[in-house]
Amino acid sequence: MDPCDKDKVVMDSSEECINSAEEHDETGEWDSSSDKESVASCVDSAVEDMSLDCLETVLDEFSDYDPSNDASDNDWNPEVTPRKKRRSGLSSISPSPAKSCRFASPASVQSKKGKVKRSSVNRSLPFSLSISENKWKSADEPDTEPTQPIFRPRQTPGPQLVSNASCSPLQYFELFFSKSVMRTILANSNAYGAMRQEGMKKPWQDISMKDFKTFLALVIYMGLLKCFQLTDYWRKSHMYSLPYPAQIMSSRKFMTISKALHLSDPKVDAENDKKKGTPEYDRLCKIKPLYQNIRDACRATFHPFQNISIDERMVASKARHGLKQYMKNKPTKWGYKLFVLADSLCGYTWDFFIYEGKVNSEESKGISYDSVMILADERLLGTGYKLFVDNFYTSPKLFRDLLAKRIWACGTVRANRIGHSKKHAPRGNIRWFREDDLLFVEWKDKRDVLMCSTFHKAFNGDTIKRNVKGADGVWAVQDFPVPAAVLDYNKHMGGVDLSDALISFYTVLHKTRRWYRSFFYHFVDIAVVNAFILHQQMAKMKNQKPLTQKAFREALVAELAGTGPPSAPAQIRPIPSTDSHLPKYISGDSSIGRRKCKMCTFKTPVKCATCDVPLCFVPKRDCFTSWHEQVSCSESEEE
Repeated sequence: MDPCDKDKVVMDSSEECINSAEEHDETGEWDSSSDKESVASCVDSAVEDMSLDCLETVLDEFSDYDPSNDASDNDWNPEVTPRKKRRSGLSSISPSPAKSCRFASPASVQSKKGKVKRSSVNRSLPFSLSISENKWKSADEPDTEPTQPIFRPRQTPGPQLVSNASCSPLQYFELFFSKSVMRTILANSNAYGAMRQEGMKKPWQDISMKDFKTFLALVIYMGLLKCFQLTDYWRKSHMYSLPYPAQIMSSRKFMTISKALHLSDPKVDAENDKKKGTPEYDRLCKIKPLYQNIRDACRATFHPFQNISIDERMVASKARHGLKQYMKNKPTKWGYKLFVLADSLCGYTWDFFIYEGKVNSEESKGISYDSVMILADERLLGTGYKLFVDNFYTSPKLFRDLLAKRIWACGTVRANRIGHSKKHAPRGNIRWFREDDLLFVEWKDKRDVLMCSTFHKAFNGDTIKRNVKGADGVWAVQDFPVPAAVLDYNKHMGGVDLSDALISFYTVLHKTRRWYRSFFYHFVDIAVVNAFILHQQMAKMKNQKPLTQKAFREALVAELAGTGPPSAPAQIRPIPSTDSHLPKYISGDSSIGRRKCKMCTFKTPVKCATCDVPLCFVPKRDCFTSWHEQVSCSESEEE
């Protein structure tokens, strides 16, 4: 048959399918999905009959098709914000039936009213066409083992503290809320309170450091013991008889500090307000001092282990502010959105930043791409890390750019980004293909699971147990094959979720009249949870039993309010200088009793006499000096 005649047959067949769908749409609702499936199968069968010789002829007829608009493997960039799908009828997708067969989705989407709605044009289809069914391989076909990352962190993973130091809960907390940070907040709050008090009979009384610490103690205490209103903590009724809040601070003073709480200099705020509507205007000006200090402290006091994850976090708020976002799939749907990098092992919040809205910049490649590249900074982290992300972030371009920075990645991927077509297959079926360094693997569970990875093999022979109902109606446990990428993703993706859970158990966040105070309370939550994780890690290093988070918070409240035991003496705090730290042979001999160096893992006969930590002390590997320069547990207090 002549290729042109074959084109005509395909077009006529496609036109008949579309006209049949339009007739159904005009006459009324479709009674079942069989009609829709028949239209899809008609279109699919027509397209399958096309030979490769006439494919170019058919594509040439799409005069309004611009290949540059398609998202390919190399230039795909995610959108900054998800766009609403255009609700268009079947006939409004394209003027000709041929183009409808080319671009429209094979399956129709039925609305709540029952009418058939065609999905919007899928811009990733040309990329999906390039991934033919022949490219997929089964689990039986062998896959080459990719090069595994060599883990070279910038610093030793774990707490950046001296291993034998004994810090109290308050000292851990002050690593994030140092005395210098508290003095800055005090000065700005007093300036703001005095400004609000101008013209009134009673002059403003400055808040002291003791009052501010007591205020912080009550804020953390309110996370342990919830009341509906703040005034309930000071009520004298039988139902609300709580002696502790009234014992350490009056309700009037607490409310006064709450209303005067201000993180930035009021004069700087006034100058920034004059820049509204200009590119120089800073939307985060009112939280910048504490915001930057908390981020720096989180990165300085802990270094993540090899497995890390990036995800969003919501700070609950319904304030009328431009930073507020809505995320329908999150437990907290309304609030301020943060992008967080957390350690997958312990949930430590290592870095984060606040989403300020869409960036209209030529350099921006979408928030899902930009957020990962901002947080996963190899100059601070090091190389050889394994990053886990969800399908909001995963894209071929992002994973290739991360690999260029020597950071490996794994994540779920959306079906339209790899040209995935649903096909019936038994549970546990695995198929995969490779694009250079990228592995794409599909696994059939209850639903289709699509993964992309730069360091996994397609199938290693792993299995997973599932409870399955047999034909006789009896439930039984069966083993199904599973890709290694799925197992590692389930194990290491929950770092941010673990951090969110630890915060939510005793969160100090409550309703406020100023948007920036919501961030203040969230920063307190981050500081307390990170301090608790440091306490856990230090206790693990010493083979000691750590406190529970509840007990840790109770001890922290007592120390802040001055009602608990005093802080640990200063001599057991880590000292950053090397004046009192001298090298010493471990066993009195330079060749006997060598141990693994804390910094570089090479064996060394030398240790620090004060820290009792083995460290290399040779010209080419001076880990002794590097170790003590990095220790900064009490540096902020001494300054």
